[in-house]
Amino acid sequence: MKKLCKVTAAISCLLALAACQAGSKSSEGGGGSGKSAALRAMEPVAIAAHKCWFASKDPAFKSYRMANELNAFGGTPRFLLVPVRDYGGLPLLVVQARGSSRIEHFGPLTSQPLGARIEADLARWASGNGSCFATA
Repeated sequence: MKKLCKVTAAISCLLALAACQAGSKSSEGGGGSGKSAALRAMEPVAIAAHKCWFASKDPAFKSYRMANELNAFGGTPRFLLVPVRDYGGLPLLVVQARGSSRIEHFGPLTSQPLGARIEADLARWASGNGSCFATA
């Protein structure tokens, strides 16, 4: 329970840092927020993934942890799903944004039974619908 609280606090801090990212007004659009289009696209997806997959304690994701890299030095905002017992291990899922706002995902989880669910959730969140469940 303590580990979950620490992970949740760390992710919340990272999301807060991403939201408060300092910088000069950008000419990239977006109202001068200083955030790249890719970061603006990734933030709501990362927040929804954390809320729906981890904070809700979804049993389908209990074997994984989220490693948030929204402010990665490489300039590609992303988050990773890694094995819960091997936080430094190879990611099983990478979700990232490139360019003007295209969300990409890849990794071994996409070819497993959970892959269809991941695909549907990411598509819904990328379209602006932050709900945890698809509507009929």
